[in-house]
Amino acid sequence: MSTPDFTKPSGEPFAAPGGPPPPSGEQPSYGQPPAYGQQPYGQPPSYGQQPYGQAPSAAVGPGGEWLGPPLASWGLRLAGYLIDTVLSTVVTLVLLAVSEPLSNAASLIVFLVFGYMTGTTGQTPGRRLMGIKVLRMQDGQVLGAGLGIARQFCHILDAIPLLLGFFWPL
Repeated sequence: MSTPDFTKPSGEPFAAPGGPPPPSGEQPSYGQPPAYGQQPYGQPPSYGQQPYGQAPSAAVGPGGEWLGPPLASWGLRLAGYLIDTVLSTVVTLVLLAVSEPLSNAASLIVFLVFGYMTGTTGQTPGRRLMGIKVLRMQDGQVLGAGLGIARQFCHILDAIPLLLGFFWPL
């Protein structure tokens, strides 16, 4: 049994996977990783993304100081939280007109979805409008879905002693 001969429409054979990188100035073709040290698609990395083949660096310095982007002010955090609260309240009230159990279920779903969004993208609709994100201090990456939802449940504990957890950053 013979090996099939795969060629491009121009008649040239395809390059073997992992072949030499394209000449400098050319972008790698679709499906191939960029050459070492080269950014994919010619774009600089955004915060939290490392160049191809490099391990993420810590966002906390040796002395424990924050090395990532500037932290959001308490006012921006509060504004994002209030926007999220208004959105979830509107959903709850609209569905309350239909059915109380449906409204309760929707409240729980919105609560969980906001936790999931916090964990996977670092943003809820309110945070997105304020231009802020929730990131891990150790490496500047998003939390992950499970920790985002757990963080939502921990905010319930923040509210129990006179909302102390919300005012502590002041």
